[in-house]
Amino acid sequence: MKKILSFLFISSFIISFAQNPAATAASEIQNSLEKMEQMASSSPFKNLEFKNIGPTVMSGRVVDVDVNPTDPTEMLVAYASGGLWHSNNNGTSFTPIMDNAGTINLGDIAVDWNSKTIWAGTGENNSSRSSYAGIGLLKSTDWGETWSQPMLTDSHHIGRILIDPKNTDHVVVAVTGPLYSTSENRGIYTTKDGGSNWEKTLFATDMAGFIDLAAAPENFDIMYTASWEKDRKAWNFDGDGTASAIYKSTDAGQSWTKITTEASGFPVGTGVGRIGLAVYDANTVYAIHDSQFRRPKEDSDVKTEGHQDLSKDDFKSMSKESFLKLDDKKLNTFLKQNGFQEKYRAQNVKNMVRVGDATPLDVAKYLENANTQLFDTPVKGAELYRSNDGGKTWNKTHEGQIDGVFYSYGYYFAQVRVDPSDVSHVYAMGVPIIRSDDAGKTWKSISKENVHADHHALWINPNKRGHIINGNDGGLNISYDDGETWIKNNSPSVGQFYAINYDMEQPYNVYGGLQDNGVWVGPHDARENRAWHQQGQYPWETIMGGDGMQIQIDSRNSDIVYTGYQFGNYYRIDREKEKQTYIQPRHELGESPYRFNWQTPILLSSHNQDILYLGSNKLHRSMNQGDDWTAISPDLTQGGKEGNVAYGTLSSISESPFQFGLIYTGSDDGLVQITKDSGASWNAIKGDWPANLWVSRVVASLHKKDRVYVTLNGYRFDDFSTYVYTSDDYGKTWRSLGKTLPTSPVNVIIEHPKKENTLFLGTDNASYISTDTGASWNLLNNGMPPVAVHDIKIQPVSNDLLVGTHGRSIYTANLDALELMGKSGFAFAKVNKIRASSRYGSQGFMWSEGPEPKIELTFYTEMAGKVKIEVLNEKGKTIYEDATLSSNGINFYRYNGTVGAYALKRFDKENRPEKAENGNYYLPKGIYAIKLTGNSGSASQELIVE
Repeated sequence: MKKILSFLFISSFIISFAQNPAATAASEIQNSLEKMEQMASSSPFKNLEFKNIGPTVMSGRVVDVDVNPTDPTEMLVAYASGGLWHSNNNGTSFTPIMDNAGTINLGDIAVDWNSKTIWAGTGENNSSRSSYAGIGLLKSTDWGETWSQPMLTDSHHIGRILIDPKNTDHVVVAVTGPLYSTSENRGIYTTKDGGSNWEKTLFATDMAGFIDLAAAPENFDIMYTASWEKDRKAWNFDGDGTASAIYKSTDAGQSWTKITTEASGFPVGTGVGRIGLAVYDANTVYAIHDSQFRRPKEDSDVKTEGHQDLSKDDFKSMSKESFLKLDDKKLNTFLKQNGFQEKYRAQNVKNMVRVGDATPLDVAKYLENANTQLFDTPVKGAELYRSNDGGKTWNKTHEGQIDGVFYSYGYYFAQVRVDPSDVSHVYAMGVPIIRSDDAGKTWKSISKENVHADHHALWINPNKRGHIINGNDGGLNISYDDGETWIKNNSPSVGQFYAINYDMEQPYNVYGGLQDNGVWVGPHDARENRAWHQQGQYPWETIMGGDGMQIQIDSRNSDIVYTGYQFGNYYRIDREKEKQTYIQPRHELGESPYRFNWQTPILLSSHNQDILYLGSNKLHRSMNQGDDWTAISPDLTQGGKEGNVAYGTLSSISESPFQFGLIYTGSDDGLVQITKDSGASWNAIKGDWPANLWVSRVVASLHKKDRVYVTLNGYRFDDFSTYVYTSDDYGKTWRSLGKTLPTSPVNVIIEHPKKENTLFLGTDNASYISTDTGASWNLLNNGMPPVAVHDIKIQPVSNDLLVGTHGRSIYTANLDALELMGKSGFAFAKVNKIRASSRYGSQGFMWSEGPEPKIELTFYTEMAGKVKIEVLNEKGKTIYEDATLSSNGINFYRYNGTVGAYALKRFDKENRPEKAENGNYYLPKGIYAIKLTGNSGSASQELIVE
């Protein structure tokens, strides 16, 4: 019977993995963009304004820089998921010019500076875990004021755009194509009429798109392009293949010839990875190659028995007999240096191997995790080739490999540039940025102390040697001495947050984990300006490096913070004592290593702040702040899949506030599980959603014990459908909440802590609100561009909504105005009191603008139209009046506390306002009434001036 059950389980497991979701059609995406526009105009919340609170100093990933050739102080900077920014003062300040487009996800830009025409290739081309797809190719002929309808809408990700300098209507585009699915729409496309018509002139395979494209500076007819075969799945990434190659065109992209052959000298075959190109002239071309061919075992790797220190790889092929003969001192040194638990020392481990409880291979496996696979994979990596005959033959410019540049993830970089004024002056981009002054023979790092790692863009001034502008994972840097020193130009708020949280301090602080920029914390009301340059202390502080992940803060003591970096490397931080304690659960020797998600979930129990949950492929619980762990579940995933990316991991954890031990988990391979008894027993709960989707959130309700929400994300299948569900019976039955939402993968859902029917939702391009438990949704986008929303929180004391975006840092909006929703006719919120001051309207320090009252008037009306605002004194006489146009729903009006000159006679002589330096009169102490009158009625509120 057990064999039959095992067979049935394995069969259902295989069938489940086989039924992967289908990629979303481009037409559905376009329809959803139109739907979002309609929702934006009709939303009753469209006046709820979001304020960006930063932070800015760590910035986000830059993918391209384009500089005005006649004025190098003017530039456009494209951020992977943060949009397009313009500076005309050498990067001192920037203005976003693409926030009104359908997406701000970018792969490449090209600019005709004479006509101020911008071509924006949407969809990042770096193929990372959060390289978001675009909506096609966009064009603006008015410097970003408006954008065209998308072209090449099936492109997903665009590698490079070239504009013919002699005919700017002639454009050539390299389409990389989808990240996770095959596509016949990859290729090289050309237009000769400014984008009205397109022709595909080159196609490789449905798995090989085009990642780079470069033309000879003196002859646009001569161009080169690089195809890149890759196969990315949630569990595996093969970034190489036989279809990766270099092609050449001699007719401006109309026809192409493959020039990397076995006879050419450039690598061919299954190990050819991403290729980057730099063209000096029609004949001289550099190509940097992320070689995925394996390195040969060096003679120095062969150890003589009894000599040299032990390494992890030694145990992979070691026999039992050889292991038992190891010197105890040498084995103990290895075990201690590699962080084995105290109980695993030489004699104990040898006894385990002797009786068969462990093998030598288990010693190696004990140290294996996704991080070691990322950095230790023995591929050749970076190598630079040069052709001096137009691509007919290629020669490697250096001996061996260029180590320490790509590691095992050159798919994220593979960029090369050559100085237009010196053919031997070359730059290569990887984890560091490096420079060669001898045509690639020798190299020097030009990464400095204020330059972030992971480089993707570089502009070289053809008229001033050493003037370069670099874009990396930490923003923008400018150098005038060829990289010896750098200026950091990070004023745009473009942080790529994975997760955010808050504490209960007064005023409260906001925490966030960012892509490749660690974990930061700062006051929610910190001023995001340049005053810190003068004061010497940026208001936000970094508390963790790496890729910053989830954060939990002890509600009893906000100095105790739990956070970490990728693949479950978590710490307990005591900020007051400046102490970090590593707390990742460890498997037992001989047990299969735990699998940790890139974004490993953690959760402090609301029932006891000493109890911490952490998810691998199992759920772990600590009763003492992470010092000790117990696995309270079996494997809660489908068991993982063979590949080089951690998979079959937990992605979400939620515990009910109504009952300790009522816990839900979600996995990256589509499973949702529940325990009602603290892990003693578990049950899988299944809704009417496709198999194998990433469970982005499972959320136990704050308001009903038996209610739970689930969101799922098909991004890793290029399935952009909107999957949102709720259950009112612990997951036995489910109801879809996503049917009326525009198509976009869902990342997060939360309830309002005090309003049972109010939900907030974040997708890969927007945030939404529902006031009827998900029956209908409204868009929240006043002040926010179409950016990926990864996390949402509500600070319960202030009632502030916090939105963590992956591209534009953190936004906030106060939700007090929601109290007016649902009231009939016309409703007006209570007005906060203010203080009278003789300083209102006076000139501030150093000629700054002086203070003025800011009196927020919040009202709700069922009918749009004109609303009259009146301020009345205690005798009911009007002392201020104005009018504003309202929309149906929530509205805001800011009153500056002024009094009309005509109304001075309506004050008693001893209390009459005096004219301020700016010519205005301001309210003196007293009690006033503010009356609003609109099409839906009228309402009044008291205003106290103390």
